[in-house]
Amino acid sequence: MNKHIQSIYEMASRDHRYVIGLMSGTSLDGLDLAYCKISNSGRQTQVEVIAFDTIDYDDHTKEKIRKVFAKSTVDFAYLAMLNEWIGTFHGELVNQFIAQHQINKEHIDVIASHGQTVMHVPKHQHQNPIFPNATLQIGDGDHIAKKTGFITISDFRQKHVAAGGEGAPLAVYGDYLIFTSTKEDRIMLNMGGIGNFTYLPKDGDASRVFVTDTGPGNTLMDAYMKMKLNMAYDQDAATASKGSVNQSLLSAMKEHYFFNLDFPKTTGPEVFNFDMVQKALQNCEINDISHEDMMATLNRLSAETITEAILKVIGDQSFHIYLSGGGAHNPLMLKSMKSLLPNCTFNLCDTLGISGDAKEAILFAVLANETLAGNPINFGGRQGVPAVCMGKISFPD
Repeated sequence: MNKHIQSIYEMASRDHRYVIGLMSGTSLDGLDLAYCKISNSGRQTQVEVIAFDTIDYDDHTKEKIRKVFAKSTVDFAYLAMLNEWIGTFHGELVNQFIAQHQINKEHIDVIASHGQTVMHVPKHQHQNPIFPNATLQIGDGDHIAKKTGFITISDFRQKHVAAGGEGAPLAVYGDYLIFTSTKEDRIMLNMGGIGNFTYLPKDGDASRVFVTDTGPGNTLMDAYMKMKLNMAYDQDAATASKGSVNQSLLSAMKEHYFFNLDFPKTTGPEVFNFDMVQKALQNCEINDISHEDMMATLNRLSAETITEAILKVIGDQSFHIYLSGGGAHNPLMLKSMKSLLPNCTFNLCDTLGISGDAKEAILFAVLANETLAGNPINFGGRQGVPAVCMGKISFPD
């Protein structure tokens, strides 16, 4: 028997596994790394986060990715080379993380890598009847395995697409296993580049769990700040808080077809980008708008479309909403959402014992654990959440 297959068999047979989860999101800020001890699997899953860090990307790395990120036309040879380079680069960052936190390599079972999304094209977007939903994450798992010396599980989203899903949001799988409570109905709301939420009923009935993308989280605000003010993001909503919402522009942006699609649905920066904003400005015949007013309007767009999605799906009920992602730290967006959902309580995901900043990296560690030791979760055939275990396994030699 191949020694790595033997190793997988042995770790799957244990009552716990040590996994380093990796996540690089659409914000391109850097790589999140979460070193976790995961006990059991399925509804008995327990997660202990031993170490977490975010290693920021420098400007050169960001520019390398932006050359292909959500682009309709790319240099194919460059994309192929970047796929290999990011895999090796992420492997180097894993080695740096292990050394910095003095992690005993004997206590690492696998690496779980999300990779770097560069294109997300569900059918509602590409409108080509011949082709299915599609998504692409680069950062080859074999390169990570070779660089680190550890078995690597990667490319999680492809199985989701193969089973009829859109490849996102995958948060539901981890949310259901980690955060389901018998005491309260919960909404796990992640506001990264794109907003998404998972509804978790307190009866634990997987067939009632619901997940969907809502539209822009931070992606439009971040794109505007980068393009117009050469800043990565609007820290503490400092710019947006000085402006006023332009109602005509807000209404024009909310006419985008995505907001009228049935739930569940997914999207990305391929749809919600500065071109979308420019078209809305043209439709409103707005030729001059201050940075402050633009940011106030984009901020309100995210707040309204997130809360309206929750109301459409769940109704005007009292829920406990737990926040993660960069938007959880945006005071203006939170103020708007609280006013739009007065019956709900808002708390950071951190209050449940899992850092909101680390949540997505932990998610992929949990998904890897399910691939090794779990069984597909039956969500009752609900659209958008096929019953699958995800990820491809790469050996280091």
